Amino acid sequence: MVRRGHGGVSWAMAAKATLHCLTGCAIGEILGMVIGTALGWGNAPTMILAIALAFLFGYSFTLFAVRRAGLDFKTAIKVALAADTVSIAVMELVDNAIIALTPGAMDAHLSDGLFWSALLGGFGIAFLITTPVNKWMIGRGKGHAVVHAYH
Repeated sequence: MVRRGHGGVSWAMAAKATLHCLTGCAIGEILGMVIGTALGWGNAPTMILAIALAFLFGYSFTLFAVRRAGLDFKTAIKVALAADTVSIAVMELVDNAIIALTPGAMDAHLSDGLFWSALLGGFGIAFLITTPVNKWMIGRGKGHAVVHAYH
């Protein structure tokens, strides 16, 4: 038996929405961190690029899915923004805070285990914190709930 909470939303449904968000965020953020680090950029520009790409990839996953379902581009953008903004923002805030607070992680190079452990550890913690946020939002008809009509 699946235990349901907020508006009948299961933890599995919330975790699936969070995993969807995490996938886009991770691709964008890793790409941004790799590009910034490889180019020798400072911490601030690298993080800005990583966060921007996390939002771009996060929104793109939803955008492509709802476009496949037949939505026009303008409506698809509105749905993606409504579905993912809070989830991506929470994910990025938590993940980047973990990286910033991990001693030495901001100065680690791509070949350092510390770079990857801080990044991946941040994703794990962000997933755990963002899942209840998504559960609460979906239960109120917000966040990923707006995408469900197009699946």
